Amino acid sequence: MTDANKWQELVSIIARLRGKDGCPWDKKQDHFTLKRYLLEECYEVIDAIDSQDDAALCDELGDVLLQVVLHSQIAAEENKFTIDDVVDNVSQKMIRRHPHIFSNAHADNAEDVLTMWEKIKAEEKGAQEQKKRGIMKINENLPALMLAQKAQDKAHRVGFDWPDISGAEEKLTEELKELSQAESADERQDELGDVLFSLVNVARFMDVDAEDALRASVRKFIKRFNYIEDTLNAKGLQWEDVSLADMDAIWNEAKGKEK
Repeated sequence: MTDANKWQELVSIIARLRGKDGCPWDKKQDHFTLKRYLLEECYEVIDAIDSQDDAALCDELGDVLLQVVLHSQIAAEENKFTIDDVVDNVSQKMIRRHPHIFSNAHADNAEDVLTMWEKIKAEEKGAQEQKKRGIMKINENLPALMLAQKAQDKAHRVGFDWPDISGAEEKLTEELKELSQAESADERQDELGDVLFSLVNVARFMDVDAEDALRASVRKFIKRFNYIEDTLNAKGLQWEDVSLADMDAIWNEAKGKEK
């Protein structure tokens, strides 16, 4: 089967599942009911990437593609757009936003490309629309750390930023002090948010993705905690049978095995 036929087969499968004699579950879905599945599948892709599992990545990318085709089929049934429109739109967008590749513009580095991308994006939306949306128009449904880093990146691109990491580090120290002085629950929540935002800024100056960094640390914590539990089970012990010092010793043992 040719590549084009494989693509058309997928589109036809989804159309049949949504058709008159199709699957009851698929037929009852709409854009809103499918939101959670699209989000879940995207996180499955991230997990496969982090696991460096090529077979899983291939499978999970297929699941994301399935969601794209399913949403497009629903839109086609409502005479709004088709999967061909989706593909054509993104193809044309890539050509427009990469004039250094497809035209005579010039970009020396990735930063130049991002600046050019934002400028072209603003021109596409029109001056009036851009004025209404503003520089800081971001999807606020993003995970909080990712949202913070995107907001800081946008501020950086118009010059609202410290010249180097020292400013971000000083701000973090300042926010930690304010957190320690917070008295009410509302104040603690507010100040903790400022600490996290400042920490993301430090990560940005270090060219570290805060979302990835925290996810890696959480996974490391889970792995070491599981080691403690496995060790206790192997010795026939329960959690209440050991002290914090005992658990700490096993934790350090797990940590040592990682090196």
